[in-house]
Parts: sequence; C-alpha cells; structure tokens
Amino acid sequence: MLTGGVRTPSDSLVGPVADQAIRSLHFDVLFLGVHGISAEAGLSTPNLGEAETNRHFVRSARRVVVADHTKWGTVGLSSFATLEQVDTLVTDSGLSAAARAEIAEYLPGLVVAGESAEGSVPQDD
Repeated sequence: MLTGGVRTPSDSLVGPVADQAIRSLHFDVLFLGVHGISAEAGLSTPNLGEAETNRHFVRSARRVVVADHTKWGTVGLSSFATLEQVDTLVTDSGLSAAARAEIAEYLPGLVVAGESAEGSVPQDD
C-alpha cells in the first residue's frame, strides 16, 4: 500500500507517504468526517496514524467543514485540530439547542440541513 497503511474499520488511507503527499497539496475546502468533536478536545480520532494524516489535511485546507451531529460530545484518543480551525459544521436537526449555542462560540459557520439559513450561523464567503 503506497500510503503506508489502511486504517480499519474506516478504510482510511493513512501513513507517512500519504502525509508527505498531502503536505504538498492545497485544498480550497476540506470535507472531513471525524470520530469525535467537542469544545474541549476539538476534532479527534481513536487512531494515532489517522490523527497525523488528518492534521496534514487540516493544515493544507483554506476552509474545513465537518459533519454529523452524532459526533458532538465524543472524544477520541488523539486530537488533531481545534474548533477554531474549523470553518463550518454541517449537521442535521438532531443537534441540541445547547450544542448549537456552544458551537456558535467557536465556529463561524453552522449549517443545519433541512432548516432555513435564518437558523444557521452566518458564513464567511
């Protein structure tokens, strides 16, 4: 495997070759799935190799977007980005009002699928 390894069960391509390749790239927008997201730990994963690869992705991106309300409040073994490094959280109506208020303190953008733009935090274009 040229990337240096596959992380199961997510089948993420991680490792030193992937990390080196990512460092030479520039992304306008990074859509990133995470194991956990919280105010204290930021973005996290239980896998150290995946955390390192994700750090490189976040550093190479102009804007970072994460998703899925079920990840809020979950903390994995290794943090790889702070909430301040995230531009937008795309989620669904399952995210509680308390979580939305806390997220608004850290993120410039909150998009809730199925809700009007009025209910979302304004985004920076």
